[in-house]
Amino acid sequence: MTEHDDAFHSVYEEFLGTHPGYGAAAIDALRADGYERLDRHGHVYLDYTGAGLYAASQVEQHRKLLLDGIFGNPHSHNPSAMAATRLVERAREAVLEYFNAPPEEYEVIFTPNASGALKLVGEAYPFTPASCYLVSYDNHNSVNGIREFARRAGAQVTYVPVRNPELRLDAALIERGLACAKQGSHNLFAYPAQSNFSGVQHPLGWIERAQALGWDVLLDCAAFVPTNRLDLSAIKPDFVPLSFYKMFGYPTGVGALIARREALAKLRRPWFAGGTITLASVQSEDWHHLASGATGFEDGTVDYLGLPAVTIGLTHLSAIGVDAVHERVLALTDWLLRRMTSMRHTNGAPMVQIFGPDTLDRRGATIAFYLLDPTGAPYDVYGVEREAGAQSISVRTGCFCNPGDGEVAHNISREEMAECFETPDIPVTLLHCQSIVGDATGKVPNTIRASLGLASNFADAYHFITFAETFRDRPR
Repeated sequence: MTEHDDAFHSVYEEFLGTHPGYGAAAIDALRADGYERLDRHGHVYLDYTGAGLYAASQVEQHRKLLLDGIFGNPHSHNPSAMAATRLVERAREAVLEYFNAPPEEYEVIFTPNASGALKLVGEAYPFTPASCYLVSYDNHNSVNGIREFARRAGAQVTYVPVRNPELRLDAALIERGLACAKQGSHNLFAYPAQSNFSGVQHPLGWIERAQALGWDVLLDCAAFVPTNRLDLSAIKPDFVPLSFYKMFGYPTGVGALIARREALAKLRRPWFAGGTITLASVQSEDWHHLASGATGFEDGTVDYLGLPAVTIGLTHLSAIGVDAVHERVLALTDWLLRRMTSMRHTNGAPMVQIFGPDTLDRRGATIAFYLLDPTGAPYDVYGVEREAGAQSISVRTGCFCNPGDGEVAHNISREEMAECFETPDIPVTLLHCQSIVGDATGKVPNTIRASLGLASNFADAYHFITFAETFRDRPR
């Protein structure tokens, strides 16, 4: 064994002694089998909030099904069409089963991804000038985008800020925002179960509270469900958008909107398409009948060849156990946070700045941070990403499509952002805007994100810390 191996095994044994919830054996065996390509390529994958990874068995099962079957467009009653229909409906049932969603209460609508599910809600929600759209700063841009539909209808749009240093939503301001609802109006409250920026987990109790005050609740679960259990028999949001590739890597291009039937009935689609109607005629512009339930919201032909992979992926995740994954990634997150917050330059200056909680208190396995030089200034995040990539370490940089958290985390004011939007006819890129803000203020509106998931192991965390320690005492 090399000196490096000795050092690793010593730290690993210490980690196991302090983190009994890691449950290494079963998932490490899975890592060595279904995800062996990671170790074969020497790759440290730390971008699970961006995308999950698929096991080899998922691809093989899907491949075998496609090679053995004959599947046609399900909008028919011939044998190949009926075979495809059975696969689609089995996938729909599998989603309801996995999330313990009572089928008498919830529908599953297949979409291209979570963003497609959010657009579906936004374009069809019955906003009026009497409506309110309450949305948190800590939201993905696909949730922020719903404000365009709300504004077009004359609805009031209200943002609830997050607070430094932990980037949590202010519960008192949530209550104040919920008071906007007017009796008899349609009101939508949207927030994430888990931040895709900071890993903060927001209270699920807000769902019932908002509904009692006359709100429909959209709970963005894209970053939450890959490593956390969501039981829709106990927690009952009206709309749940998600992307399956974030949960188990494959397939891409398939997401879902899980919607309460009562809430779905309120939506009014602004158009119709093949597959969404039972009947249409061109002899009158008013003649069409929208199909009921999920069918009325699935535009055209669903991805009937990809959907069986959803069933396979959910079965795969169920067999591992999302609770076991949850315990494992939190153990790794705890170790990473402790090491990162204790790292110091020789002069005693901290090497890492965490954006969001620096403990496990009400958070998930996503860590946003800077690497700092001995003077306290951040190293260029793109440079860090390049160096990590050269060592086959995948981390992410940017604002992660979450401008609210990024602006608060880096103390960027409205006035400082304004110049990026002074010429609406000339698009300003993220890099250009970062340059504008940086040149004017000296602030660095950019972040590094490391996130853990299903196939993560201690070696991934250890190798990342080993990489981060190479920045000790390094001048910028």
